[in-house]
Amino acid sequence: MSLPPMTVDDKAAQAGGGVHVDGASTRELTGGAGLGSTPMWRIRLKLFRRSVATMWSLFRENKMGMFGLGLILSFALMAIVHPILMATVWEPAIYDPVSGYDAVMTEYTVVEGEPTDPLSEIALERARLRLNPSIRAGDVVTIPTQPAPPSWTGETPHYLGTDAQGRDILSQLLYSTRAAFFLGAVAAFTTVFIATTIGAIAAYFGGWIDGGLMRFADLILLMPLLPVLIVLSAVFEMTMVLLGLIIGLLSGFGGVAIVLKSQALAVTVKSYVDAARVAGGGDWHVIFRHIIPNVLPLSFLFMMFGVAEAIAIESTLSLFGLLNVPMTWGIMINSAQTNGYLLSGTSFWWLLFPAGLAISFLCFGFFLVGRGMDEIINPRLRAR
Repeated sequence: MSLPPMTVDDKAAQAGGGVHVDGASTRELTGGAGLGSTPMWRIRLKLFRRSVATMWSLFRENKMGMFGLGLILSFALMAIVHPILMATVWEPAIYDPVSGYDAVMTEYTVVEGEPTDPLSEIALERARLRLNPSIRAGDVVTIPTQPAPPSWTGETPHYLGTDAQGRDILSQLLYSTRAAFFLGAVAAFTTVFIATTIGAIAAYFGGWIDGGLMRFADLILLMPLLPVLIVLSAVFEMTMVLLGLIIGLLSGFGGVAIVLKSQALAVTVKSYVDAARVAGGGDWHVIFRHIIPNVLPLSFLFMMFGVAEAIAIESTLSLFGLLNVPMTWGIMINSAQTNGYLLSGTSFWWLLFPAGLAISFLCFGFFLVGRGMDEIINPRLRAR
């Protein structure tokens, strides 16, 4: 009984891997076996792992992208640490970010006239109204203070102080990190799923389908995003999930779809797309197996920018009090505004700066990662 003739790939595999696929020899992809006897999923998995390793090695050389990744990982650690602290160290009645309360006792020196240091002095008239009419100038009184400045001593220290309701600022800051990541993930994945699908369909079919989808995208671009969300917040009970889906829908059908359609057009003219058609592949098979996988790298780039946009929008809506959520960074700033501390300058800095800096740095981190990915996806930027 004669053996079947060896193929070129089989001979190359036995000879040491003369045939290469995406930079990998057949021996590396098949483990020394013939291509015909190796499952296709195993070859694809090895190619995917090789591609990821190559992109990671390129990304590590980008200092800007690595710095942004470090910022994101720092906030991820904050999100993980909060439930651990609540379960092991912090008393929920005091440190719960929504319902906690702690009456911080602060010593004040009673002075006549206006105090020169509001954090350590109190006017005589005010002290007599709040405590005792017999108080005199020069007396030292103890008053429960809210909002209280940061304290590092005592049985229940508040490292970033408390807000006007006696809630711990640090606990609120850590708790709100989870909400920011959740919203960003919902909005980004929704945007990428819709924009990639719409862009690939428009590029593949062309004609009236392309024209209709792109004109609808132009219409979405003409709509101001923030005013639309403000109106929708007044009509619907806006939760984090609903907000993320709305941001994803408006972004996915808008400018991101137009950019990804341009990338998909460059893919549809490739020879392997024509080969898939000749081999009998249907329209949807070609779109989802050949076009969309080659558009995904650019989609992931817009995912990074989408997370930053969603966090910034949520903070704005929370500042206006339009979201039905227990606690976010925007709500922390809204609480300061409601109690009259928004224009207090640096006198009550702990009410504004932690939340504001958290919003800025997390958005900045995703932006830097997106810029780093852009240099990987765009060879001309990488060469520069």
